[in-house]
Amino acid sequence: MSEYIVLAVTSLAAIAIVAFATLRGWQGWLTLKEHELERTAAPTPRGADAGSAVGAARIEISDLKERIRKLEAIASGVDL
Repeated sequence: MSEYIVLAVTSLAAIAIVAFATLRGWQGWLTLKEHELERTAAPTPRGADAGSAVGAARIEISDLKERIRKLEAIASGVDL
Protein backbone atom coordinates (compact mmCIF):
# COMPACT_ATOMS: atom_id res chain seq x y z
CA MET A 1 0.00 0.00 0.00
CA SER A 2 2.80 2.45 0.80
CA GLU A 3 4.30 1.85 -2.66
CA TYR A 4 1.14 3.23 -4.23
CA ILE A 5 1.20 6.26 -1.97
CA VAL A 6 4.81 7.00 -2.91
CA LEU A 7 3.95 6.55 -6.60
CA ALA A 8 0.90 8.80 -6.27
CA VAL A 9 2.82 11.53 -4.43
CA THR A 10 5.68 11.38 -6.94
CA SER A 11 3.26 11.54 -9.86
CA LEU A 12 1.44 14.47 -8.30
CA ALA A 13 4.72 16.29 -7.74
CA ALA A 14 5.78 15.65 -11.35
CA ILE A 15 2.46 16.94 -12.66
CA ALA A 16 2.77 20.03 -10.47
CA ILE A 17 6.30 20.72 -11.74
CA VAL A 18 5.23 20.33 -15.37
CA ALA A 19 2.18 22.55 -14.81
CA PHE A 20 4.30 25.22 -13.13
CA ALA A 21 6.89 25.18 -15.93
CA THR A 22 4.16 25.36 -18.56
CA LEU A 23 2.50 28.27 -16.77
CA ARG A 24 5.79 30.17 -16.56
CA GLY A 25 6.40 29.58 -20.27
CA TRP A 26 2.89 30.77 -21.13
CA GLN A 27 3.33 33.92 -19.05
CA GLY A 28 6.67 34.60 -20.73
CA TRP A 29 5.11 34.19 -24.16
CA LEU A 30 2.27 36.53 -23.26
CA THR A 31 4.76 39.11 -22.00
CA LEU A 32 6.71 38.83 -25.25
CA LYS A 33 3.58 39.36 -27.34
CA GLU A 34 2.55 42.29 -25.14
CA HIS A 35 5.93 43.95 -25.73
CA GLU A 36 5.60 43.35 -29.47
CA LEU A 37 2.16 44.98 -29.48
CA GLU A 38 3.43 47.96 -27.49
CA ARG A 39 6.35 48.39 -29.88
CA THR A 40 4.13 48.33 -32.98
CA ALA A 41 1.43 50.50 -31.41
CA ALA A 42 3.92 53.20 -30.39
CA PRO A 43 3.72 56.19 -32.69
CA THR A 44 6.70 56.49 -34.99
CA PRO A 45 8.12 59.93 -35.64
CA ARG A 46 7.59 60.99 -39.21
CA GLY A 47 9.82 63.57 -40.77
CA ALA A 48 9.18 65.48 -43.95
CA ASP A 49 11.14 62.99 -46.04
CA ALA A 50 10.19 59.84 -44.08
CA GLY A 51 7.45 58.12 -46.06
CA SER A 52 4.76 55.86 -44.77
CA ALA A 53 5.95 52.32 -44.21
CA VAL A 54 2.54 50.98 -45.19
CA GLY A 55 2.59 52.85 -48.47
CA ALA A 56 6.10 51.64 -49.25
CA ALA A 57 5.06 48.07 -48.49
CA ARG A 58 2.06 48.35 -50.82
CA ILE A 59 4.24 49.71 -53.61
CA GLU A 60 6.72 46.89 -53.11
CA ILE A 61 3.96 44.27 -53.17
CA SER A 62 2.55 45.81 -56.33
CA ASP A 63 6.00 45.73 -57.92
CA LEU A 64 6.45 42.08 -56.97
CA LYS A 65 3.04 41.19 -58.42
CA GLU A 66 4.00 42.90 -61.68
CA ARG A 67 7.27 40.98 -61.82
CA ILE A 68 5.45 37.70 -61.21
CA ARG A 69 2.97 38.52 -63.96
CA LYS A 70 5.83 39.20 -66.39
CA LEU A 71 7.65 36.01 -65.41
CA GLU A 72 4.47 33.97 -65.87
CA ALA A 73 3.99 35.53 -69.30
CA ILE A 74 7.58 34.67 -70.24
CA ALA A 75 7.12 31.12 -68.97
CA SER A 76 3.97 30.60 -71.00
CA GLY A 77 5.57 32.08 -74.14
CA VAL A 78 3.41 35.19 -74.36
CA ASP A 79 5.21 38.23 -75.74
CA LEU A 80 4.59 41.41 -73.74
